[in-house]
Amino acid sequence: MSDNNRRSMPLFPISIVISLTDLTARQIRYYEENDLIQPARTKGNRRLFSFHEVDRLLEIKDLIDKGVNLAGIKQMLAMKQEHLEEKAQAEIQQEDTTYNEDLSDKELRQLLKQELFDAGRLNKSSLRQGELSRFFH
Repeated sequence: MSDNNRRSMPLFPISIVISLTDLTARQIRYYEENDLIQPARTKGNRRLFSFHEVDRLLEIKDLIDKGVNLAGIKQMLAMKQEHLEEKAQAEIQQEDTTYNEDLSDKELRQLLKQELFDAGRLNKSSLRQGELSRFFH
């Protein structure tokens, strides 16, 4: 499981979040009403917060302490999210161009050999593993 997935898991009830952030339950509910956070809900309709949401609440608290109003906070968080999405898109495009480069036969063999060597390590798997093993002994 990746670190991002772990940080996104809803784990904390509101009582723990209150002690972690020094915010009141009312403040937390207010930020939820204004779509600044979206905690998960249990079957009993209790809020559960992830590490990401706790971080966001701390960021909101810092901005409030600096005198930024709710509209400003919304804009700043939207710009930050947009920047992260653009960065992720740029990384995807970079990966695409990396794989589209012309490779010499030697470079291709080296990449395939490395892929075979790495197969099974660090929970990596390869669909080509069976095919590659007959070329490299």
